[in-house]
Amino acid sequence: MSTKQTGRGEKRPNVFSQLYRGETDFQFVAHRKKFYIASAVIIAALAVVMLTKGFVLGIDFAGGVQYNVPAGETSASLDDVEGAAASAGADVASGQVVGSGEDRSYIVRIGELSTDEAASIREAIAAEAGVGTDEISVSEVSATWGESVSRQALIALGVFLVLVGVFIWVRFERRMAIAALAALIHDLVLTAGFYALVGFEITPSTIVGMLTILGYSLYDTVVVFDKVQENTAQLLQTRNKTFAEGVNDAINQTLMRSINTSLIGVLPVAALLFVGVGLLGVGTLKDLALVLFVGMIVGAYSSIFLAAPWVVDMAERAAVIRRHNQKVANKRSGADDEKPARKGAAKAADKGSGKAADEDDDRLVLAKSDELPLELLEEPEKASSGSGGANRPGGAKKRKRR
Repeated sequence: MSTKQTGRGEKRPNVFSQLYRGETDFQFVAHRKKFYIASAVIIAALAVVMLTKGFVLGIDFAGGVQYNVPAGETSASLDDVEGAAASAGADVASGQVVGSGEDRSYIVRIGELSTDEAASIREAIAAEAGVGTDEISVSEVSATWGESVSRQALIALGVFLVLVGVFIWVRFERRMAIAALAALIHDLVLTAGFYALVGFEITPSTIVGMLTILGYSLYDTVVVFDKVQENTAQLLQTRNKTFAEGVNDAINQTLMRSINTSLIGVLPVAALLFVGVGLLGVGTLKDLALVLFVGMIVGAYSSIFLAAPWVVDMAERAAVIRRHNQKVANKRSGADDEKPARKGAAKAADKGSGKAADEDDDRLVLAKSDELPLELLEEPEKASSGSGGANRPGGAKKRKRR
């Protein structure tokens, strides 16, 4: 995008320069309902997929038998070995290549088998690979061990979410803690739904990737919240911006940082997923690569489009924020009426009507009288019910006329 000429012939920075400087003005908060609807539709669709299609559990969670086949001197490929196992009646869960050169081997995972079935499949694999049956190591993984792994993963996730919530509550505030946790849950649901849609196995690598993407998402969210806190720290003591506008400015000011952080993380993971898994066929990486790729993108999205706008929704329920937003609106409408008021005062002075001029000046003062200190904003009852007429517009007028 080229730069634009200003009225004085100077070039105005394009959108990329504005992004770098944090000077963009994208209305993320103003259009937040559209993002809410989009996320709700995607989550609903993926929830249907998870309920109907379900997840493909790896051998570590579902239990089964694992064959380690030495392939250093064989010409058979991994597909050949898997085909031999399938021909023997096995339901192959996954297969992968480990090592290289003479140390290369194939690992084939199959569901739970009886002793006779495991022996016949071992013989079929040995015949296809051209090795002896005694060279193929067999290990069994029980479903009980998988359940233990699942339970430990859930405990780790729960502890992580509790510690995150406490940290953000203490470091920032309650509303931001709730929004951050909601964004993390959103990221988990979307990533899990995508996993069910693609049909990849759920393995311990998947769980590790899940916990990793939560860290990425949380980091981006905390960066945005830190800027939100900075922008809104003294907001109630001024009448320049509403709370939503202050939050929207914070998102724009940290937008380039969020994009850079996401790109730095996503690009190598994309190379790992599409080159390492797609082209080179390194099956050991696909579970971890997919969950990281999807989770990082979803985490960046939730930090910008959901977490910060949720803070605005919760904050605008507070009476003090609503009164502040009304004060900002009053000031802006008063600024629009400032010129007509001044013209009326000047016209009355020209006609020699001092009384009319005083009344117009009073209107101008009242139009600007919403510049109240923060304590009056928070407790308007005290300001309106105090002794004397100093806080009432009528009282101010009477003193001026006298």
